[in-house]
Amino acid sequence: MTTAVSKELRREVLEANLRIPRAGLATLTWGNVSGVDRRAGVFVIKPSGVAYDVLSEEDLVVVSLSDGSVVEGHLRPSTDTETHRSLYLAFPSVGGVTHTHSAHAVAFAQARRPIPVLGTTHADTFNGPVPVTEALTPQQCATGYEYNTGQVIVDLLGRDDTRAREVPGALVAHHGPFTWGADATASLEHAIICEAVAEMALHTIALGAVEPPQHLLDRHFARKHGPDAYYGNPPSV
Repeated sequence: MTTAVSKELRREVLEANLRIPRAGLATLTWGNVSGVDRRAGVFVIKPSGVAYDVLSEEDLVVVSLSDGSVVEGHLRPSTDTETHRSLYLAFPSVGGVTHTHSAHAVAFAQARRPIPVLGTTHADTFNGPVPVTEALTPQQCATGYEYNTGQVIVDLLGRDDTRAREVPGALVAHHGPFTWGADATASLEHAIICEAVAEMALHTIALGAVEPPQHLLDRHFARKHGPDAYYGNPPSV
């Protein structure tokens, strides 16, 4: 039988999932990462409820992008699979999706407050606040709940792929953060950053937040993103 995805994608998705607890983003089995192969029309995701310390490449589940059916795997995929699929279908630039229940980002989600831009650390990655969705309606919860969880994010961003690239994360009201990126690794790194800036924001708000100048925030985002970016070095360095 020919595998639906490459060994490299499986390895990347596994490693990204294993980094969730190492980064302090998960309690028990909470959280999941996926990575998409758009050419094959599938994505790879963590199985539901499997502990990170026993998770292997063979446990990962391959899911059809078009209809959500399981293509490969002997376990049930994450219960958040349809949310991931919803984001992949809406935003062509998304190559990986991460969901966690990290405490500080969840605090903002439960309060239904966006994570505000209070300094350059936030602006290095998110070109604006990390937004929060509307609460799901009774109908959205009753039928297609997980897919609709993705759709409230899609609606929040106005189905705008450029905005999704510039603000690679959102808070689902009363639930928690979803982040995304060019691949599974990037989506996980954005989850780490989202939690870090949420914690910083809470401390800053407690001390008395002072709004930073927009030109400073713009400078920090621009030096890492876009045609004139100059932060960092080639991957081979």
